[in-house]
Amino acid sequence: MTKYLMSKHELCYLSGVEALSKFGRGLLSPVELVEAIVHRSEALQPQINAFTDQYFDQAMDQAKLAEKRYRKGHARKLEGLPIVVKDEFRLSGTRRTSCSIVFQDRVDDETDVIIDRLLREGAIVIAKTTAPEFCLLGSCHSKLFGVTRNPWDLRLAPGGSSGGTGAALAAGMTTLGTGTDIGGSIRIPAAQCGVVGYKPPYGRNPEVPVFNLDFYSHSGPMTRSVFDIALMQNVISGPHNQDIATLRSRVKLSVSDTLSDLKGWKIAWSMNFGFMEIDREVEQNTLDALRLFNDLGATVEQVDLGWTEQIIQAAHSYWSHNWAVNISHLLNTQREKLTDYAIYFLERASKSKAQDYLRSLQTTVDMYRNFGPLMDQYDLFICPTLATNQIPAEYTWPDSEVTINDQSVISYEENWSLTYPFNMLSRCPVLALPSGFAGNGVPTGIQIVSRTFDDQKVIEAGKVFEANTDFLNQWKLDPKLPIN
Repeated sequence: MTKYLMSKHELCYLSGVEALSKFGRGLLSPVELVEAIVHRSEALQPQINAFTDQYFDQAMDQAKLAEKRYRKGHARKLEGLPIVVKDEFRLSGTRRTSCSIVFQDRVDDETDVIIDRLLREGAIVIAKTTAPEFCLLGSCHSKLFGVTRNPWDLRLAPGGSSGGTGAALAAGMTTLGTGTDIGGSIRIPAAQCGVVGYKPPYGRNPEVPVFNLDFYSHSGPMTRSVFDIALMQNVISGPHNQDIATLRSRVKLSVSDTLSDLKGWKIAWSMNFGFMEIDREVEQNTLDALRLFNDLGATVEQVDLGWTEQIIQAAHSYWSHNWAVNISHLLNTQREKLTDYAIYFLERASKSKAQDYLRSLQTTVDMYRNFGPLMDQYDLFICPTLATNQIPAEYTWPDSEVTINDQSVISYEENWSLTYPFNMLSRCPVLALPSGFAGNGVPTGIQIVSRTFDDQKVIEAGKVFEANTDFLNQWKLDPKLPIN
């Protein structure tokens, strides 16, 4: 095998598609890639705190087996690619703590379907990644694992709840990653960490019963490139006989370098849904992204969604009934072990009534009554991912104060995140992409949304956008991360 001519830093920021190409041509070995990532992870984990548990020795053993597969011509679709698994997923023989002291000793004897599919195609698990307790925050800290920090600015949050995965990708501690998203938990870290996250349409990827029947709930890929999102989605998606909600039809996303021509495409956009305060720099980067789409031939038009702040309460009511009930008994049996934010969430949820849940469903119907016909006229909808990127690493609720344009906003994620409406409109695929940097040196992001179940459209738009921006190159050419 020819010795690679790349620095270890460059190796750690290779995309999965690039790494597979080099593996196949004998220009790089899975052993060399895993070794570089393990070395970097060991150096950066004390600063970033992205991992709950690490499997470096096993990963090196699997990399050696992957190297043999390449030599014999038996490589699978993801052969030799390092991946991190969010703590919330089951991985047989490993802990799944939900980042809570309550479950710190729980070990699974099964592997969740999407993780199993990734492993069967040759992905190599480096570590499990941190989340807030029970995935309850848009930041990433818990009593069990402490605070996970943003590699771009260690004072800030990497986002949540899939914050450990976002931080690991940004820090070059993995090639691929996994996340879950019930209100933005893939897309919030994608924006905060400057990586790419995909919320697939509900039913596209298998989920874990009984939450496979929760239409807000999604599992999906997180990477540093849109091509890698497509690579992972092609492995993850498809029906499963234990998930009645999974779609029989499959969508094979293109990972070729051929880019779509956006001439004739129509893009709708909203900066703030009509009621949110948006940071000026986030707004400027979003406008720059829209201008790029316009320059590439698309027609870009601002639209009025007709939504109001009512949708925030609707989302809270839904979560109270479909999420909180699963762990509400812990208030009486394990209260002293819970974080303050978990206690607050569960106590607030206990006051919600069934009628509130039904009203939340009606609100979702009303939202799509506007959005559905609108999307008959447009190919895509674009908005910011977050209203601000200045979320402190220790952010919590209800006590943390978030300031946007010198104005304090109510301290719930839904007041600074624009992700949750598309959990409500769950069949719409959403791709979260970096849109640039703010003055604090931390990334900002946009969301690209398409019509229901039109996965290919958002991926193709994302590939074109990515190919016409410099963001990917910053990892290799001029790393701005303070940890480098």
